[in-house]
Amino acid sequence: MLVLSRREAQSIVIGGNIVVTVVSVRGDQVRLGIEAPRSVAVHRMEVAQAIEAANREALASGDLDPAALPKPAKAE
Repeated sequence: MLVLSRREAQSIVIGGNIVVTVVSVRGDQVRLGIEAPRSVAVHRMEVAQAIEAANREALASGDLDPAALPKPAKAE
């Protein structure tokens, strides 16, 4: 895992087309702004995990074609 320090209004670039900006810092909470192409799914980790679990369940029940699923991003 790469760990970076940023202040408010500072950004990082991922893959040349995703920009993550620190919008604000209040106490122990950090607000991030994410600019990414529409083709890139951006979810909170718990939402991404719920989507992946629902997809696995649908695959197991035969209700979903595996080729129709997007490739999940790996959390690091």
